[in-house]
Amino acid sequence: MTENNEKGLKTETSITEVVFPSMVNQYGTLFGGNALQWMDKAAWICATRFSRKMMVTIASDRVEFKRPVIKGDMVELCARVKKVGRTSVTIDVFMYSEKALSGKRELATKGEFVMVAVNDQGQSIPVIDQ
Repeated sequence: MTENNEKGLKTETSITEVVFPSMVNQYGTLFGGNALQWMDKAAWICATRFSRKMMVTIASDRVEFKRPVIKGDMVELCARVKKVGRTSVTIDVFMYSEKALSGKRELATKGEFVMVAVNDQGQSIPVIDQ
């Protein structure tokens, strides 16, 4: 899924992952750190496609783990541009778990990530060229 805005800039993207046994804790549910890594990756892809600049994460906010994700589940991460500042882009990321055999799908985790455009020296630069 990739959606463009009226200027042709990509504002949404999604990626899919699978929860393998090495990714779960003693309860058989996805480690939170793996979920955060996937969410950050989805936010980075979305921000980079939107800006076509080098992007780095400067913040994540209000990550909510709503439901456990079980070993063997498929996970779809949907990232969407929420707000564009001068040098930053705020991305909403929604992580859905999906049962492989039944197709039952539920919102498992959601969060907000702030990405900043940087140059080769790591200094912030405008997200969109004027």
